[in-house]
Amino acid sequence: METRRILVDGETLTVNASGELGELVAADGRRFRADAVQHLPPCTPTKIVCVHLNYESRRAEFGAKLGSTPTYFHKPVSALNAHGGEVVRPPPCRYLNYEGEIAIVIGRTTKNIAPSDAAASIAGYTIACDYGLHDFRDTDAGSMLRVKGADTLCPLGPGLVTGWDFRGKRIRTLVNGQVRQDATTDEMIWDMHYLVADIARTITLVEGDVILSGTPANSRPVEPGDVVSIQVEGLGVLTNRIISGEVPVRSDVGAQPSESEEVRSTALGGDWEFRGIRAPRRD
Repeated sequence: METRRILVDGETLTVNASGELGELVAADGRRFRADAVQHLPPCTPTKIVCVHLNYESRRAEFGAKLGSTPTYFHKPVSALNAHGGEVVRPPPCRYLNYEGEIAIVIGRTTKNIAPSDAAASIAGYTIACDYGLHDFRDTDAGSMLRVKGADTLCPLGPGLVTGWDFRGKRIRTLVNGQVRQDATTDEMIWDMHYLVADIARTITLVEGDVILSGTPANSRPVEPGDVVSIQVEGLGVLTNRIISGEVPVRSDVGAQPSESEEVRSTALGGDWEFRGIRAPRRD
């Protein structure tokens, strides 16, 4: 079952995705075309917790040596966006990367559970794109706040799917119709239930909270005008357009966007100078 949240004449509606001709059906019987409404994020989290490296292809891409347990970072809820929303790359940033992911949505207050009990705490799953401004990679001492926390950089959707088994599912990222990421969830180093139980040891999760479960290899920069679609088997397609922000990052306060070796290497997949990959041309 898939539910979506949409905005109709200023009213927030929770609707069912009928699967018939792309229709969305409200409780009062009203029907809407999915491609003709404004989508909202399918849940309202109090927090968005993200795992770092969790797909084997991504780990191998960076040649990373992982510990026996995952590490995490936090995206603020002000970064939330939705299916069909515009993702803003503020000037003068150049390295805005997509990261196609699957989002776990929590269904009830959860604390101190075993991985074997985690399924009961999950309301369902949706698609996410964990966008990052790698121009800020040289700041915040690894917290990822400026890289991953800017407004619009966490689109979720299009809907919340219940009764979905995460095992063996294909996930792909397309940019302007061309496949850029292609993997299955069998690559995941730590599965969805492990992630929920791990975080809930010390952090109380509540209904609507979101955990982003990692991305496969080949996250790369996108440009204003590009259309990014994340396809996940059984969850649908999340699509967003990249635009250039109208307001530049202020230059009179704080760390500034940079183009260091770390910035370029991370944005372009690691060891970029040895892979024949050129950095995007600066205007």
